[in-house]
Amino acid sequence: MYHKILLLAYIAFIVFMSLVTFFLFVKDKKMAQKNGGPNRIKEKTLLGAVTCGGALGGFIGRIIAHHKTDKSYFSFTIYLSLLLQAGVLVLLILAAFVL
Repeated sequence: MYHKILLLAYIAFIVFMSLVTFFLFVKDKKMAQKNGGPNRIKEKTLLGAVTCGGALGGFIGRIIAHHKTDKSYFSFTIYLSLLLQAGVLVLLILAAFVL
């Protein structure tokens, strides 16, 4: 029972952070097209959101908004975070339903 609750909480967290990260990427792209300048979202904020559970949202937001696609460290961070977050999800699923 405890593992299933933990699994649902993790999924809810990942969905929430992915939505936040997606909208951060889209908003930063719109701000970059509009005026650039100091009002844009910092790269540290985008990468932080990706690593703190929003890898899927960053991945999708990057594709849809065509934003930060030429930055190799964004690709590395997003792919590594996706792999780690998916790994945690698999472990939680195994703990909830197999063990």
